[in-house]
Amino acid sequence: MPENPLLLDYEEPSLPPNDLIFDDGEPLASNRHRIAMNVLIESVLEAFRDRTDFFVGGNLFVYYSRQQAMNRDFRGPDFFVTLNVDSQRERKAWVVWEENGRYPDVVVELMSPTTARVDQTVKKELYQDIFHTLDYYIYDPFDPTSFQGWHLNARRQYEPLVPNDRGWLWCETLELWLGLWQGRIQREPAVETCAWLRFYDPQGDLVLLPQESALQAQMAAAAAAARAQALAEQLRALGVDPDAIA
Repeated sequence: MPENPLLLDYEEPSLPPNDLIFDDGEPLASNRHRIAMNVLIESVLEAFRDRTDFFVGGNLFVYYSRQQAMNRDFRGPDFFVTLNVDSQRERKAWVVWEENGRYPDVVVELMSPTTARVDQTVKKELYQDIFHTLDYYIYDPFDPTSFQGWHLNARRQYEPLVPNDRGWLWCETLELWLGLWQGRIQREPAVETCAWLRFYDPQGDLVLLPQESALQAQMAAAAAAARAQALAEQLRALGVDPDAIA
């Protein structure tokens, strides 16, 4: 997987604050936003299930400077991934000076009408100019037309990502596609005006959630059992004992 080539201009604070807050007490905009965040997290965990060198989180504070921590003027991304870090550490927040100056490599903000302007301007500038986040995406789970993404170029400027013929955007950092998917998740209604943001592998196959993989395995086992039963009935109709040729 590509590593952020920009060795960040980061200096550890002389006196890092020790009274960090890890919960702002504010819920996500809706139940669909909560599910959308968890879908992205579970998808990356599934896609990278054989790796231990990444961290994926959602709705966590990202502390990157003493001033920002003292002012408490910024809540963390709705979803982010950082590569080439220890995934075994327990974290209540992403504290940059405790992560060797590492910032999130990929960020997704799940917009709502009240956050859209900030996500498109203030946070975009923060992720570009301070975090140097390589891939940034925004999406409102209630508005399929809102999906956009940017990749950080060599000049440390965001360039808009061009969708493929399916409307998906490539995530170079994770080597996965991000695209919209229509379906029902956790009993949330599937309607034409809503779609889930999902990861797809380089071949275009959907990265299945654990429950989807389990259901797929159950269906495959049931289909195999049905085929075996049908074959046994055909053999009996021909006067052949299926057990005799098992």
